[in-house]
Amino acid sequence: MSSQKKRPARIEPFRHRVETDPKFFEKSWKKLHDAIREIYNHNASGLSFEELYRTAYNMVLYKHGPALYDNLIKTMTEHLQEMRRSIEAAQGGLFLEELQRKWDDHNKALQMIRDVLMYMDRTYIPSSKKTAVFDLGLELWRDTIVRSAKIQGRLLDTLLDLVHSERVGEVINRSLMRSTTKMLMDLGSSVYQDDFERPFLEVSASFYSGESQQFIECCACGEYLKKAQRRLDEEAERVSQYMDAKTDEKITAVVVKETLTNHMQRLFLMENSGLVNMLVEDKYEDLSMMYNLFRRVPDGHSTIKSIMTSHVKETGKSLVTDPERMKDPVDFVQRLLNEKDKYDNIISTSFGNDKGFQNALNSSFEYFINLNNRSPEFISLYVDDRLRKGMKDANEEDVETVLDKVMMLFRYLQEKDLFEKYYKQHLAKRLLSGRATSDDSERSMLVKLKTECGYQFTSKLEGMFTDLKTSQDTTQGFYAANSSDAGDAPLISVQILTTGSWPTQPCSTCNLPPEILAVSAKFRAYYLGTHNGRRLTWQTNMGSADIKVTFGNGSKHELNVSTYQMCVLMLFNTADCLAYRDIEQATAIPPVDLKRCLQSLALVKGKNVLCKEPMSRDISADDSFFVNDKFTSKLFKVKIGTVAVQKESEPEKMETRHRVEEDRKPQIEAAIVRIMKARRVLDHNSIVTEVTKQLQPRFLPNPVVIKKRLESLIEREFLERDKADRKMYRYLA
Repeated sequence: MSSQKKRPARIEPFRHRVETDPKFFEKSWKKLHDAIREIYNHNASGLSFEELYRTAYNMVLYKHGPALYDNLIKTMTEHLQEMRRSIEAAQGGLFLEELQRKWDDHNKALQMIRDVLMYMDRTYIPSSKKTAVFDLGLELWRDTIVRSAKIQGRLLDTLLDLVHSERVGEVINRSLMRSTTKMLMDLGSSVYQDDFERPFLEVSASFYSGESQQFIECCACGEYLKKAQRRLDEEAERVSQYMDAKTDEKITAVVVKETLTNHMQRLFLMENSGLVNMLVEDKYEDLSMMYNLFRRVPDGHSTIKSIMTSHVKETGKSLVTDPERMKDPVDFVQRLLNEKDKYDNIISTSFGNDKGFQNALNSSFEYFINLNNRSPEFISLYVDDRLRKGMKDANEEDVETVLDKVMMLFRYLQEKDLFEKYYKQHLAKRLLSGRATSDDSERSMLVKLKTECGYQFTSKLEGMFTDLKTSQDTTQGFYAANSSDAGDAPLISVQILTTGSWPTQPCSTCNLPPEILAVSAKFRAYYLGTHNGRRLTWQTNMGSADIKVTFGNGSKHELNVSTYQMCVLMLFNTADCLAYRDIEQATAIPPVDLKRCLQSLALVKGKNVLCKEPMSRDISADDSFFVNDKFTSKLFKVKIGTVAVQKESEPEKMETRHRVEEDRKPQIEAAIVRIMKARRVLDHNSIVTEVTKQLQPRFLPNPVVIKKRLESLIEREFLERDKADRKMYRYLA
């Protein structure tokens, strides 16, 4: 018995042709045509959309899709032409309203027609690559109405007139503008751009070109910028209300170009109100507006930066090269600090702490501060003044603030090693005279210098503080060892200074009073007995003394004086009147120092413990001196300072400069050797570049000096010239 295979069931179409009504298309289309007419006439409520959908479905099913599509175009065009005539007939302000009304009608009709012809939309149109029904309706509206001869130009003129009216302060129907521009956007981005946006931008450019020219002739820079900012805000708000969001960037570019870019140089350089005037007058609001506005302009910020830099350099140059300013170093530096504060505030408040502007400011300050080769000295003198007396009533935060500001100026110095020389001298005087107001402030300054320049920069300065602490312990040890022999001898406090740590000063021998000589000899014996292999040299020009005086009127005072002044005053214990020559011979004080000493004792009002004959402001070799028996003071302790010039004399200045130059030579040579040891062979220009880079944190080496040091190293056989190329140097191991 054989198994029989079951065959699957299959449905097959009719083998014969199905006959339809010969007038099927005409009847079906008439039904759809009448329905479309009723839809456009707002009579769609009585239509059966299910029946209409089935009719359209059958027409497509029976291959009448092309005819249906063509008839749809013809019918919709006829209705749109009728709408066009109605729109063209509208007058004045009714034009846009009628256009909008017909657009709304067409949109509603399109949605209904699309629903009726949905089957055609989904089958015939994609396969035949035709435009979808709804999009077809938009294209027909565009070609028949929006771009018709009588409507296209009128529509554009109406829209542009409304924008212009709003720009000059009139109130317009923004809702109608919004719906009209949205219609153009719905018709496609090209329609919106070609039929409105492009002409709108062109007209706007013309409008702002004329307006900006008018404003710049009559407005100050700040006022003009406010008007430009207001116009930018208005255009941004206008776009948000009734234009495509993409138009914002384009109209902003137009306003920026016409109001800012085209007038940039004139605005910046405007007399009495331009950028320089704003900087001088601290017009933070105007500067902030300028910064923010010209952010949009190519080269806007770089131009502001360039003008600011030129102004700062010019102002700074006039400040640091003014001979009158150089007479007062403290005021000189204070003015620099004031300028720095001023522009820091401008950059912080108006320029948003822009790093580019901050770098430009730093570059400007570095330029003009180094035009004056005395800047390192003056900055050190400023610190000296502040740490001596200027901060007695200031709290710790104020001290730190001032020191931080000084460090900003210090960073601009190219000759930091020269500053170190002066700072060491001034620090030594403060420490030895006891005039430093705060040990914490002194150490804080050292920490800042150490952080900025490294340990090597401050090692000797820190050694000064170590010496003072050691000296205090040594003095206590001396009196502990000689307590039984003290008697009525003067008490001394000796500060033992390590030669390498303290600034070396030439000191002539001074004849000390016998009382002081005796106790100093004891101290010398004690110190040398406890420290082998050391040598003591008395620096009498750096000491101070407290002496008790009884004047002829019976008043008693304790005078704080320098060692030189003590030597002079002690002479009057055995003489009532002394001539200048007698004092000079008895004390052996150098003439320059002696005259300054006598000026402070006899010519300073309120401190004149001596009288001089004849009375004059200067000290001469023929003058005579005697004790002022009528001296009075409200204070028991009277401090008598030494008349001193803060700035160096010219010979002292040359000597300091020479010492600095000499100190630089081994540093340059060490840098050359380090570089050549690593590179072995290098050309001259590369050596100069590398040495400059290495030494720049301390000073800016002169290429001529570098060349001389190279020659010196060749002579000492550390280097040799390459025989083939004389500009090449070779390291000799």
